[in-house]
This record gives sequence, structure tokens and C-alpha cells, in this order.
Amino acid sequence: MEILRTEHLEKVYGSGETAVRALRDVNLVLQKGEFAAVVGASGSGKSTLLNCVGGLDLPTAGKVWIGGQELFAMDERKRTVFRRQKIGFIFQSFHLIPELNVEQNILFPALLDYRKPDRERLEELLEVMGLQDRRYHLPGQLSGGQQQRTAIGRALIMRPALVLADEPTGNLDSENSREVMELLISASRHYRQTVLMITHNGNLAASADRVFQVTDGAVRQLGTARPAQDGGLGTGSAARMGGGEG
Repeated sequence: MEILRTEHLEKVYGSGETAVRALRDVNLVLQKGEFAAVVGASGSGKSTLLNCVGGLDLPTAGKVWIGGQELFAMDERKRTVFRRQKIGFIFQSFHLIPELNVEQNILFPALLDYRKPDRERLEELLEVMGLQDRRYHLPGQLSGGQQQRTAIGRALIMRPALVLADEPTGNLDSENSREVMELLISASRHYRQTVLMITHNGNLAASADRVFQVTDGAVRQLGTARPAQDGGLGTGSAARMGGGEG
């Protein structure tokens, strides 16, 4: 089942001689349950790609479909609601609410939608993330790894179609990075969650089903690190995913 599709996605900042093409004709597709990593140098366009796919930034041209719905055909209000319900975000800096405990931070997206908390889902996530004994702790009482696990739980509580992770281990030491990455992958497999993750760490990228490289705004697939859960993807040579020079 197709979860994410971009067609001829472009993003240009500025105009005239000072214009910067942050994204160049990006065409990619992710299926349900795929875990994809995006690598590239600083300023190559990785974060712009994630922001446009997540509806946080408006592309200059092109289209984005998530779960078969065209993201930028919606007005801003509908897109905001859609983003909250269908896209989970995990950031490098955690972005937990300091006054809320672990349980409340995880449930926060549901509360924003005035939805009754899914207690069964919460208990399952607390167990998967290893946070049962930290559920009433505030962020300031947690380690960095525990804070990021809380952020992952928050990203998954609404059962989003797509999870976007921007350098999710960037603020963690090597041991916590490995643990958080293993949790993110296991959660993706357990829930058949589609994940698109930015990372500068080649070892982390090697754990993904597919790896994309962004160079000067152009995106190309570097190959598949391992088969996806629903089959059909083997290791392959690099294939151009979008126009422009990489």
C-alpha cells in the first residue's frame, strides 16, 4: 500500500540571481511499513524535503500525497488538522512540554483534537518504549534517551500514516543513539509504520530499508539496505529519484 508519493517536488527560496533551489524535481514513493533514511551534506536540502513532505513548508511546485490525499490541495486549516492526525514528527531536540509528564506528553496530540485518550494504545506504547516506570516523570527528570523515547511515543499515539524523523539521535550519545534507533525500527516493524528519517550517521542509515541521498536539492536512491517487511525490495544499484545533478 502506497503511503507517500511526491511528484516533481520543487522548493526555491528567493528570486532572480539570488534564488536558491533547495529541492529539484523530487519524485519518490514509500510503501506501508517502509523505513527510509535520507542522508546528505549540511545545506543539501534534507530538512527542506522533510518540511515539504510534512506540510510545514509550502513547495514552489509539485505535489505530495499521503495515504492517497493530496496535501497541498487542502486549505491551511484542513492541512493543519490532517498533519496532526496523519503525520508523526520526531525532532532532534525532543520538543516535549516541560510541565507535562511522560504520559501527558504522549497523549498531547489526541488532547489537541479533543479526543478521548486511547488508554490501551498508551499502555502498549509505554511498554514498547520501556517507559512504564517513568510515566509520571517530567521531562527534566528523564535522560536524553528517555525523552526521545517519549517523543517517539507521542509521534505514534495517533496511528499516523507517516512518521518523519529529523536527526532523532542527534542530541544523544552513541549508546542512547543505538537504543533509540533500535526502538524506532522495532516500533516501525511492530506497527507497520512508514518512516522517513534524516540522519548524518551512515551506520544508522544502513539499518533502513532504503537510503536516499540529497545533493544540491536533487534526491537519488543509493540502494536498499535490506528487504522491506512486505517483500519485493532487494539490494539494488543507485537509481535516480528525480531530476537534476546529484
